[in-house]
Amino acid sequence: MADYNEQFYLVRRDILPEAMKKTMEAKALLERGKVESIFDAVHQVGLSRSAFYKYRDAVFPFQAMVKEQMITLFFHLEDRAGTLSKLLSTVAEAGCNILTIHQTIPLQGKANVTLSLNTTGLNTTIETLLQRLHKLDFVDRVEILSSGA
Repeated sequence: MADYNEQFYLVRRDILPEAMKKTMEAKALLERGKVESIFDAVHQVGLSRSAFYKYRDAVFPFQAMVKEQMITLFFHLEDRAGTLSKLLSTVAEAGCNILTIHQTIPLQGKANVTLSLNTTGLNTTIETLLQRLHKLDFVDRVEILSSGA
């Protein structure tokens, strides 16, 4: 389970481990459509897929984090009446504008929800928002899928 008290750091590229740098290169290839798959991206930059998956949700370009003010969150929820409404209310109370919502069909009492949010009006920190969301009794898991465009 993720630690929602995690902190973020601004680190110069030249001191990052090579695997993190190559992960960023692979992500850039994928985002720009220069490759068709993760396999192609990691092969092109000389990185293992396991290293890519280890770091892909942990390293982001600083410019994208600052400039875009958009975040995509993934949730694993219990399927109960009103859960999506409560989730969306919590996000709205934090000042986020919901751009997209995708919910899977519930299986075995669980559903996955992906939200893309504009955080321009966020009235707290991302870390605090994640803590609030994770404390909702129907949320099993919440993860940042991406930040930026």
